[in-house]
Amino acid sequence: MAGVIASFAFPVLAQDGTGPIPENAQPRGHGGGWVCDLGFRQEGADCLALHMPAHSHPTGRSYGTGWECDRGYVETNGASCDPIPVPENAFLRSSGHEWQCDRGYLRDRDACVPILLPEHAYLTDDPAGTGWTCDRGYAALEGTCLPIAVPANAYLTNASFGPVWACERGFVRNDDRCDAIPLPANAFLDPISHEPGWRCERGYEPLNGACAALVLPANAHLDRSGNRWTCDRGFRLSDGVCSLAR
Repeated sequence: MAGVIASFAFPVLAQDGTGPIPENAQPRGHGGGWVCDLGFRQEGADCLALHMPAHSHPTGRSYGTGWECDRGYVETNGASCDPIPVPENAFLRSSGHEWQCDRGYLRDRDACVPILLPEHAYLTDDPAGTGWTCDRGYAALEGTCLPIAVPANAYLTNASFGPVWACERGFVRNDDRCDAIPLPANAFLDPISHEPGWRCERGYEPLNGACAALVLPANAHLDRSGNRWTCDRGFRLSDGVCSLAR
């Protein structure tokens, strides 16, 4: 009976990489037992050689095929490693699994065609899109680069999207021109204030396009904006004056 038990126990131990170390195996680095050498896979109590195609190398993983194709090759039907066809004017990317066109060329299916660079343009490193962009001061239109009409008192934004030009400080956009902002007395330019483009100084409030001096009643003070007032603590507004709160 003991012999029967032993005969069943050994295959279980071998499946876990324990028991006598077979050929093409080595002791496990930690925890005891053994593991198969690279290029071999455990089958019961043995380490059998992997069936690897040409241009492949073992992965050391116990799952899957146990191998993967070398750089520049692609797995086909899980049985072979075929070379990746790299067209003319292209190179194999660092991953080794795909290719990319050389600078100055764009991918067209399985080929690399030269980029037709218009006047006033330069090549980009982006493999997508046209592969080029216009020089500063020019905008792309139907495969060409046309000069951007910048009005007086404006500058180029160099933005890849949105307005291509903006008005200088002190001017506001009006259709295709930049008009000077009429600045009233006791005001200063404020780019955050899109309309009208200025703010009143502290102690003044906007009124009919001008800045009128604030008249504070007794027991009042300017608020954080500096363009309005509020009653002091302990007082409340009543009929335009700050009365003692009760």
